[in-house]
Amino acid sequence: MSTGNRLLFFLTAWLIVLMPFLFWWNTWFGRQLSDKRLAEYLQDEKHPRHIQHALVQIGERMSRHDASVTRWYPDAIRLASDPVEEVRNTDAWVMGQDTSGAGFHEGLLRMLADPSLTVRGNAAISLVRFGDATGRPQIVELLQPAKVIAPDAGQITDSSIVGTSIHRGGVVAKLQVSGNAGERHTTEMRSPITGRLRTLSAQVGQQVNQGNLIATIDPSTEQVWEALRALYFVGQPDDIAAVLRYERELPDIPDYVRQQALETETAIRERVK
Repeated sequence: MSTGNRLLFFLTAWLIVLMPFLFWWNTWFGRQLSDKRLAEYLQDEKHPRHIQHALVQIGERMSRHDASVTRWYPDAIRLASDPVEEVRNTDAWVMGQDTSGAGFHEGLLRMLADPSLTVRGNAAISLVRFGDATGRPQIVELLQPAKVIAPDAGQITDSSIVGTSIHRGGVVAKLQVSGNAGERHTTEMRSPITGRLRTLSAQVGQQVNQGNLIATIDPSTEQVWEALRALYFVGQPDDIAAVLRYERELPDIPDYVRQQALETETAIRERVK
């Protein structure tokens, strides 16, 4: 191997190692930000993950009772209406870290009407920290399978497999839709939550109508656990039916979730004695 080829080989190998590291470094929320960089990230509308990174850092500093982060509380309130779902989702968690934050309680109450199920749920869970049970219906909703509905009439051209793990925003199925002029386009139907594909009501090649149920998604273990913990404090007898499902000894229900479900049911029954 010539010297030039050897150098090219080592350069290529170095880049193969470097590029994943740079990607991880730029997306890892654990990387500490200076106050100057944090303020810049909060305003970076072109890079929503920068905003999330800043919010996570604020939340961690709030949990350590760092009073210096209060300067960014107005940004946290502003971001409750950000157009990016992931930003609002993170923001709902952050505003629950300090119950003394001016405007946080009111901001979280508004987020209960968010179009995203996870944002509504996170806001409701954060409200429990304020001693506010207004979001109880949204918390119970987190325990239910999420539905994927056909936005238009068309033909299913592709779908995931029942039992598959899926992230929020992951494609569940693809729908081919015919336009008014006869042209066709494909619509991707995505999961509103992270979880596991529970049922698939339409097969590849099948024609469906607008509003038809296409699939249901079981919520992730983390989502279920957080909801059960919140209902431990604010749950009512009507919620017990949703809790009981997670007390069963099934392979997909971890022991710690089953234990939390049992404790939540007990707390609800004790509360109404």
